[in-house]
Amino acid sequence: MRGRFSWIGAVITGLMVVVIVDMLVGVFLRYIMTWVSATFDLPSVRFFWVEEVGEWSLAWLTFIGAALGVRQGIHFAVHIVINRFPPGLRMAVVVAQCLLIVAFGALVAVFGWQVAELNSQSFSPALVLNLRWLYLSSVAGGVLMVV
Repeated sequence: MRGRFSWIGAVITGLMVVVIVDMLVGVFLRYIMTWVSATFDLPSVRFFWVEEVGEWSLAWLTFIGAALGVRQGIHFAVHIVINRFPPGLRMAVVVAQCLLIVAFGALVAVFGWQVAELNSQSFSPALVLNLRWLYLSSVAGGVLMVV
């Protein structure tokens, strides 16, 4: 995956690190720090933000990862059936598959933009971030699928 979109792999790796660290922090805060604060009668540690960080990272990871899968051609396919077709029909199936993927990416981008605009005045409760940024993950993924 060289060229203009070589950065996608680095973004996915970064998001995976964020999700893993977020889960570890969440488990630590939930079980260890809750036990410590209860045992020693300390004020409890608030960790309500952990869930939202995970949700946002996972949303971006899902859509950018789907675009990377499309770009590398590693999505699910039934090769055992397609490989039995004559070469002309096989090529037609591959072209139809590509057109369907482009149409799907365009639909995801268009409707993702509409949902992002609908939620542009809403904010997440813990992080107080505009929800438009969460829903723009679908737009980014759709555009990357099409391009």
